Amino acid sequence: MNTNREYTNPLVEQRADPWVYKHTDSYYYFTASVPEYDRIEVRRALTIEGLREAQPVVAWRKYESGPLSANIWAPEIHYIDGKWYIYFAAARTTETKEGLFDHRMYALENTSANPLEGEWTEKGQVRTAWESFALDATTFEHRGVHYYVWAQKDPEIDGNSNLYISAMENGWTLKGPQTMISTPEYPWEVIGFKVNEGAAVLKRGGRIFMSFSASATDHNYCLGLLTADEDSDLLDAASWTKHPEPMFQTSEENGQYGPGHNSFTVDENGEDVLIYHARNYKEITGDPLYDPNRHTRAQRLRWNADGTPDFGVPVRDGVK
Repeated sequence: MNTNREYTNPLVEQRADPWVYKHTDSYYYFTASVPEYDRIEVRRALTIEGLREAQPVVAWRKYESGPLSANIWAPEIHYIDGKWYIYFAAARTTETKEGLFDHRMYALENTSANPLEGEWTEKGQVRTAWESFALDATTFEHRGVHYYVWAQKDPEIDGNSNLYISAMENGWTLKGPQTMISTPEYPWEVIGFKVNEGAAVLKRGGRIFMSFSASATDHNYCLGLLTADEDSDLLDAASWTKHPEPMFQTSEENGQYGPGHNSFTVDENGEDVLIYHARNYKEITGDPLYDPNRHTRAQRLRWNADGTPDFGVPVRDGVK
């Protein structure tokens, strides 16, 4: 008998930018930014709720110096052509904060059936059209093509990051055109910083939905949505339409601030689940990026009558 699954938030404390992937082995694989920004962890469980207590395994640690030595951000784990990949962003150690936004994107590969075992091999930097600030890569497959979506600073465009899409040659190499499909333009996308980042893809009902995060990482952080028809050319910017309002944002009433950087998964019954991070307080001392209390959260993703996703509002802590 199918029953509705319940979650009590926060699901995993002090894990930002959460990524949950349900594999064909029925396990949920979880990775996220750790507060120290110094390593990449992976854990797994047979239920989403089980991720709370699952033991993490360190897949990779940062270097002491060089381009992979600081601010290891937003890892995602994917399974492509029989191999596991982790995409992440890393910067180089500097003595000033000016190096904070010096990130580039990298890939790790693991050929083991269980990615908590075996060796993660560095495949190097995922090269794009520019050598500039780049992060938050995700990937999805559509009609036999693997697509890579990421956030990057175009030196010719004012702002911090735009969203780009490209086809992939293999798990760590892009090919063909690289198209900008979203740039911060609405007031809710430009608070503090002009940011589009943290894309995640969901396919349903003949459409491809792409969520993304916008604005600074404090209480202004929120989720936006792009939509494309499944028959359209996904490498054509004109195929993507941005919803003019944010889809998911701070709920003062529920004590949830800055919800964002989400992923999508399904529960044990195949129902869609939204995974995201948020804080349970508004006022932050210092740089929000160094506040460790962006906790991983989960809640049911519902659907509107017109076939678009209904993100709802972030659920209050401690409520099933």
